[in-house]
Amino acid sequence: MSETSDNNPLWIFGYGSLLWKTDFPYAKKKVGFIKGYLRRFYQSSVDHRGIPEKPGRVVTLIPSSNPEDKVWGIAYKIEDKDKDLVVRQLDFREKSGYIKVNIIFYPVDLVAKTEEKPFSLVIYVGEKTNEHYAGEADVDTIAKQIVEAYGPSGTNREYLYRLADTMRAIAPGQEDNHLFSLEAAVMKLESKSSLISR
Repeated sequence: MSETSDNNPLWIFGYGSLLWKTDFPYAKKKVGFIKGYLRRFYQSSVDHRGIPEKPGRVVTLIPSSNPEDKVWGIAYKIEDKDKDLVVRQLDFREKSGYIKVNIIFYPVDLVAKTEEKPFSLVIYVGEKTNEHYAGEADVDTIAKQIVEAYGPSGTNREYLYRLADTMRAIAPGQEDNHLFSLEAAVMKLESKSSLISR
């Protein structure tokens, strides 16, 4: 896959933890969306938000049957001098089953309510064939797994809450039923237990 060329700078799409943990250099960022995908907690995490004995759940993108479905996030522009470093860093960070895919990104200024010219960028996707794909499950089942999971990067609950809070901040008014339903289900489970705190 050719990620970039001299006339086509490298942009990376963040839709999970890259939204708040951008630990690589970038020149510019833009809020917007990609089409034809859904954000789902269908990827196991055994190295960040879980451990092999008790995997957590993190987001991946799955193709949607509706080509107009949107996933909101942030695009990060990488300067030429940083491309090799950033690609190596992200390849390592997303090593648990994620592959790189080129897709069109639609930048939107939600404050000014204006759209800019779409452009190509790279997304990391955990496809169904990867070994860490946890698969589809109902919200309550995923919520129970998230409440109980933790790993080197922290609790799985923190990941979920930070993602939900970040999405409300960068894309106010844009609905993500799976994410926000899961957030509500985890909060409900937490409220039933005095042993778990947010």
